[in-house]
Amino acid sequence: MALVLKCGRDERAEWRSELHRLLPDMEVRPWHQAGDPDDIEFALVWKPDAGELRRFANLRAIFSLGAGVDHIMNDPDLPPGVPVVRLIDPELTRQMSEYVVLSALYLHRRMPAYAAAQKDGRWRPLPAPDTRSASVGIMGLGVLGSDAAEKLRPFGLPLLGWSRRPKDIEGVRCFHGAPGLAPFLAETGILVCLLALTPETKGILNAKTFASLPRGAGVINCARGGHLVDEDLIEALDSGHLSGAVLDVFDPEPLPEDHPFWRHPQITLTPHVASLTLVHSAAIIIAENIRRMRKGEAPLAIADPKAGY
Repeated sequence: MALVLKCGRDERAEWRSELHRLLPDMEVRPWHQAGDPDDIEFALVWKPDAGELRRFANLRAIFSLGAGVDHIMNDPDLPPGVPVVRLIDPELTRQMSEYVVLSALYLHRRMPAYAAAQKDGRWRPLPAPDTRSASVGIMGLGVLGSDAAEKLRPFGLPLLGWSRRPKDIEGVRCFHGAPGLAPFLAETGILVCLLALTPETKGILNAKTFASLPRGAGVINCARGGHLVDEDLIEALDSGHLSGAVLDVFDPEPLPEDHPFWRHPQITLTPHVASLTLVHSAAIIIAENIRRMRKGEAPLAIADPKAGY
């Protein structure tokens, strides 16, 4: 039996090498050279086209190459009964927490305003920010959101969190469900989106959400571009209701060259690099899950088809 791999061309050799080292008896086949579909037992993929996975009749598990699984779960022809397995990797978590801390402090210390002043050649000191009132609210309190909150705690910023289900996280005031969203937003000075992208969360960063934030709030989106309504963000920034935004994800990607985000003075953007899969680390997680399945055990971090993540 074999594993079929769909990843970037530059990463293909490293993935095959690492998986062969960890699973020497597992044949790893590139996507375009899958051979007999009936040989394929496992699929390790990033953004497969709709219906592509159904051709593997003996598929036992689909592993995501990244933290999110929306690129797999959105397939209407996904093979029924085959578990989709999320990549829960400490390296991915570490990188995301670094990005959130960096971005939150960037907005807290009013760096967008200083960047604009530098561009205009103006010496313009602003009043010192008050850490006690600069709350950070994290939407999504799974592995990534919980770790980001933990990494923010030493900076003394008040921490809030919102999730679909109730959570209890040390040092975080937790809200949940539809009734908890409005009070959560009302007290959030810097909003961080780390939600999974589902039909329920698509477009959640919209005009209504922004209007519910205090005037002068900032927004960080490092989840999925589909969470954000682009024109609503620009309007909220231009009106002065929001003070700045840090964006790592977009819809579509790459961001078109003529998109207004590129030139907006209050937007800082990065090209979907907040948390990148490191092959040497991720391969260990995937290999262990395959070993578990070979022993008749369930893989860790199976996505919930009903929840979409």
